[in-house]
Amino acid sequence: MNSLEKTEKAEKPAKPKSARRRSREFALQGLYEWLVSGTDAGVIDAHMREQEGFDKADRAHFDALLHGCITEAADLDGVLAKFVDRRTTELSPVEHAVLMIGSYELKHCIDIPYKVAINEAVELAKSFGGTDGHKYVNGVLDKAAGVLRAAEMQASHKR
Repeated sequence: MNSLEKTEKAEKPAKPKSARRRSREFALQGLYEWLVSGTDAGVIDAHMREQEGFDKADRAHFDALLHGCITEAADLDGVLAKFVDRRTTELSPVEHAVLMIGSYELKHCIDIPYKVAINEAVELAKSFGGTDGHKYVNGVLDKAAGVLRAAEMQASHKR
């Protein structure tokens, strides 16, 4: 491949974000705000709905993620605690929020294949997290999927 082909490939327009991906991004921002400031979920919800582009998000999935993660924060942290190398309160708020979303989807959104839930969390971590945060997120959620989606993982490995 010559340098012109590389340039053309690099300038290829990004695929438009799906409504679900947008809902995850808004939920991540809301969870970050909640983790950092402890602001009431209703206030955060209203704030997120005012953001540019929210109309293109999957509102039902956003509601499930934001409110589900906040409501089940202690349970999700309990799941994550088995697979992280420190207390969840010591994680970066971005990685913590991404892990909460990923574990929530693994636990409750069985219509989303476990590999997709993990990949979406990794993509969030790449976009919003620290340099290698996505690697950490991938490792933790892969282990969590072994517990939360054991049957699905076993079926996948048999294929």
